Amino acid sequence: MTVNNLLLSRLIMAHAGKPSIDEKVLQYETFISDVLKRDLERVLEQRDGVYEKIAQYLQLKNTIESLKESETKGLKTEIDLGCNFYVQAHVEDSSKIFVAVGYGFFVELTHSEALKFIEKKTNQLTAHTEVLTKDSAKIKANIRMVLEGLRELQSLTDVPEKRTREAL
Repeated sequence: MTVNNLLLSRLIMAHAGKPSIDEKVLQYETFISDVLKRDLERVLEQRDGVYEKIAQYLQLKNTIESLKESETKGLKTEIDLGCNFYVQAHVEDSSKIFVAVGYGFFVELTHSEALKFIEKKTNQLTAHTEVLTKDSAKIKANIRMVLEGLRELQSLTDVPEKRTREAL
């Protein structure tokens, strides 16, 4: 049973007590807004955060490449101390840099080591964005499926069900 069918069957089972069509419509709409849209927003926010990390790593890659091209040992820069308060700094030896590897840890790497790390990290983050994009597509499909069910439900009238027996 697919995720969509499981989702729809759960919603149908929840309505086994034969509530009115208006009550069913309200329950489906509530499910869409409270569960599915919230999940979609969460997944899209996660994906945007991963895209921001990729952009930061690519910016670091460009900085490292320009440092390698300049072939100078010293470096003048500005450092953000917080709240957009910057101070000038002078780095005596820029042949090694500290790279944030996650969870608050920094590793001292040479330029070539940092470039290799950035390449691996951006590939990993790109794969994660692809997973999040697929997840968001699944959630959007679930929303469309429930909306289609609502359309079908609203087009029905309260006609009593006829029970017939089929001849073998």
